[in-house]
Amino acid sequence: MTNFPNMLAPLDLGFTTLKNRVLMGSMHTGLEETKDWNRVAEFYAERARGGVALMVTGGMAPNPEGGVFPGAAGLFSAEDINNHRIVTERVHQSGGKIAMQILHAGRYAYGPDCVSASAIKSPISPFPPKELDEAGIEKQITDFVTATLRAKEAGYDGVEIMGSEGYLLNQFLVTYTNKRTDQWGGSYKDRMRLPVEVVRRCREAVGEDFIIIYRISLIDLVPNGSTFDEVIQLAKAIEDAGATMLNSGIGWHEARIPTIATSVPRRAFTWVTKKLIGHVKIPVITSNRINTPEIAEQVLSEGCADMVSMARPFLADSNFVLKAQAGRNDTIAPCIACNQACLDHTFSGKISTCLVNPRACHETDLNIKKSANPRKVAVVGSGPAGLAAALTAAESGHSVTVFEKGAQIGGQLNVAKQVPGKEEFWGLVTWYETMLAEMGITVKLNSEANPSLLTDFDEVILATGVTPRSPEINGINHPKVLGYLDVLKHKKHVGPKVAIIGAGGIGFDVAEFLVSENDRTAEDLPAWLKEWGVTDPAHQRGGLSPEGAQPAAPEREVILLQRKAKALGKGLGKTTGWIHRLTLRNKNVRMIGGVNYELIDDQGLHISFGEARERPEVLDVDHVVICAGQNPERSLADELVALDIPFHLIGGADVAAELDAKRAINQGTRVAAAL
Repeated sequence: MTNFPNMLAPLDLGFTTLKNRVLMGSMHTGLEETKDWNRVAEFYAERARGGVALMVTGGMAPNPEGGVFPGAAGLFSAEDINNHRIVTERVHQSGGKIAMQILHAGRYAYGPDCVSASAIKSPISPFPPKELDEAGIEKQITDFVTATLRAKEAGYDGVEIMGSEGYLLNQFLVTYTNKRTDQWGGSYKDRMRLPVEVVRRCREAVGEDFIIIYRISLIDLVPNGSTFDEVIQLAKAIEDAGATMLNSGIGWHEARIPTIATSVPRRAFTWVTKKLIGHVKIPVITSNRINTPEIAEQVLSEGCADMVSMARPFLADSNFVLKAQAGRNDTIAPCIACNQACLDHTFSGKISTCLVNPRACHETDLNIKKSANPRKVAVVGSGPAGLAAALTAAESGHSVTVFEKGAQIGGQLNVAKQVPGKEEFWGLVTWYETMLAEMGITVKLNSEANPSLLTDFDEVILATGVTPRSPEINGINHPKVLGYLDVLKHKKHVGPKVAIIGAGGIGFDVAEFLVSENDRTAEDLPAWLKEWGVTDPAHQRGGLSPEGAQPAAPEREVILLQRKAKALGKGLGKTTGWIHRLTLRNKNVRMIGGVNYELIDDQGLHISFGEARERPEVLDVDHVVICAGQNPERSLADELVALDIPFHLIGGADVAAELDAKRAINQGTRVAAAL
């Protein structure tokens, strides 16, 4: 008897049956643009072998003007069809099914040839779109049909037509972006004409035995978005036009409300999908922040959907479904929704991967193989770099011992998990504990390694981490001064008025902790919805509350400062930085750049501005928290060098420019794989 009977139940689509209720949602990885089709094929095949019922590719452009960026992948030629056939054949050989997403970016296209319903520029693209005329609209429909036919010819089991997230078809649906007065604008019946016609014509072209998923925007989260009555009207029309399934889309990319970041509660939008159940007869898929089989099972058992879409969890662990089937769900590597290696990479033009699993999208070049010469390996330090190295070395067949001077594993992960909105890090540390035991790794806690302890090992990996940097400021030893570890790790008392020196990632984390220490909205959906101004789209267009964002009052008065004379938070994650900046603004955090730190004394923090040290000001605060960077901890490394004992240096001990779990885990994995 399985623990997940709903998630693992087959889904009969009439002409084909999906072996379970798990969809690997679309992710643009950048792999197709590499034109290394073996690499693309292996990425999807590994997930097929991992048991997922159906996968959806990253968005393929139906034409050049619809590409998310110039040169975006699509099926434009016979060569493209042959290349994609390599992928579909490999997936089918691996026991899986795969659909190709057709994504027309519309005004989101990052190029001068972008088109849309009306000539209204997007706030997230520099290019104003051209308004499509009648012939231009017909061309777009024809190109969708052609892409669908080519996908079928390439061996795909279906297509997903992207109609959400603010892309072209979504742009026709709402008056926010559609100001037309012809048959493609005006009334809702006319505004929805384009997506309905696209689905109808695609179905006519490919026949009945081909999956067509329509990604429907259930809650736009933009002004003048769709009402839920309009969503239902569209869903019924899309069903009548021939769609096989409807997949939930949540929010436009330009919406100022987070939808998939780690600070968003798990399954935060499944209630919206549930509202659609019963209005259509075809299966409905739910999505967004579903990252464990337990959550997936709960969503399905509550009747919120017929199928669950999980995308990034399959970057974290390609064997997600197989492990759930085997009752080994505690060994599933968790997606922590950090965005750092997936979406941040995508929007920076890099190949996507995963902070937790650096093998994601690198299946052909980062293979962890059994060593022909197993060795005794010592790993010093159990932060993210050391943990990754230990697990990889053990997977390669080596005998591994981890030395940790503290009382628990995790290193800086134990600091991060204290921050509101980063609660997923608790599960990551728990997973590492599980896997250390699973792999038979010896862990010595409260054990500070020294050279004499390491002489019996064949390989020594130093992951000794970092120490906080103390800047040279007059009064730095004043009782008002605390380090970030005092606040986040040691939980020292912090007064009601606080200045934070340093506005990097740690400074923002400390600020969020201090203003929301007891206000954990990531684990309280009603409070989170209120904080961000989200309401039922049945009551308000687009699901935007008329009251707007209503965050809880800040728990402290916080001032965040940096030496650089530029906007604070510019170096934060590309797709999540705006969330952190807006969160602090909504909590009335004062942000000041271009600061000189003159003195810390009983009065508070004395500052001035510019090279001339002008406009002196005293910040009357109870405490000053130092978040001024880190230094690598290399004292043991220096001892080993002196004794001529070879070692590998990884993680923060190697580079301490900023706490970077993504780089640390990747480096630890690769160093251990190469032993």
